[in-house]
Amino acid sequence: MNTLKNRYLSLDVFRGMDVALMIIVNSPGNGDTSFGILKHAVWNGFTLTDLVFPTFLFVVGNAMSFSMKKYQNVASSEFLKKVFKRFAIIFLLGFLMYWFPFFENGSLKPIAETRIFGVLQRIALCYLFASIILHYFKTKSVLIFSAIALIGYHIILMVFGDLSLTGNAVLKLDKFIIGADHMYHGNGGVAFDPEGLLSTLPAIVNVIAGFFTGKFIQKNGQNFETIAKLIMVSGLLIIAGFAWDLTFPFNKKLWSSSFVLLTIGIDIFIISILIYLLDMSKPGKWTYFFEVFGRNTLFIYLLSELFIISLAEISMKGTTAYNWIADNIFIHIAGDYFGSLFFALWIMFTCWLVGYIMDKKGIYIKV
Repeated sequence: MNTLKNRYLSLDVFRGMDVALMIIVNSPGNGDTSFGILKHAVWNGFTLTDLVFPTFLFVVGNAMSFSMKKYQNVASSEFLKKVFKRFAIIFLLGFLMYWFPFFENGSLKPIAETRIFGVLQRIALCYLFASIILHYFKTKSVLIFSAIALIGYHIILMVFGDLSLTGNAVLKLDKFIIGADHMYHGNGGVAFDPEGLLSTLPAIVNVIAGFFTGKFIQKNGQNFETIAKLIMVSGLLIIAGFAWDLTFPFNKKLWSSSFVLLTIGIDIFIISILIYLLDMSKPGKWTYFFEVFGRNTLFIYLLSELFIISLAEISMKGTTAYNWIADNIFIHIAGDYFGSLFFALWIMFTCWLVGYIMDKKGIYIKV
């Protein structure tokens, strides 16, 4: 029982660390004065912030390495029903989040202008495809699929466009299928969705990698040999990522194949360290802070987004509540850069407090 608890402790802490960082980078008081490490790369390149989302997908796969066991002996129809139900709920929650607060100037916000794809939608799609692939195909076939997905994605982008913001195949396919009005417009006004349909293909590999990492740990145990092997694989993937970067640069918005290898390599290294700190040593009380995020992950993430959106929708002294609080409290007291950081930390700690209360009351919202 203790081993099982520790396994989930590592997973909860890893997931909790990622959610905490995700909230911080999503809620800067002033994006222009955020520290560079808390900003996404403008296009090609890689920052700590670019690691947040692929890590979440990796952790989804890690959790699946435990949860998929219960589907081994169930009927195919029951398996598909549960997987598609979870996919639909997560996807719908993501869509409704972008539609929120639903009304604008007294009228219902037009669905025709609501973004369709996004963070939760990509999580839903990657979960769906990874679940089906991992359930119905053997390990060798899944690895072949992963290689074809990464190499094929590179080929598709080179054949049907280029690697620029306005000329890539991801944008072209999204415009053709869903239209520019349903896409993200935060790239200098250009309609381009960083969670587009085509770029979901390589993102599935992040989930698959998390799954196989979890299975490997379960099979080989939590020991120094396991850690050594994981770190070796981590190093090889990071080196391969940098090699691929020469022809297909690290690019979070395109979710380039080199970006996939790099982020998987880093995630495997991090989980290796957490195995040692949490499973092979006495973790201490510091882990509880992140466990709170890890136990109600989806709810707390949604809460943070709705909190930010609500503050941005409330008018306050000629501006929004979001900007007024950031400028007149945090930035006014701590200056531009630290003020922006402290505002983001305030958002994060507020969401943590809600999660803490839920944990103490034994409330866990699962999809």
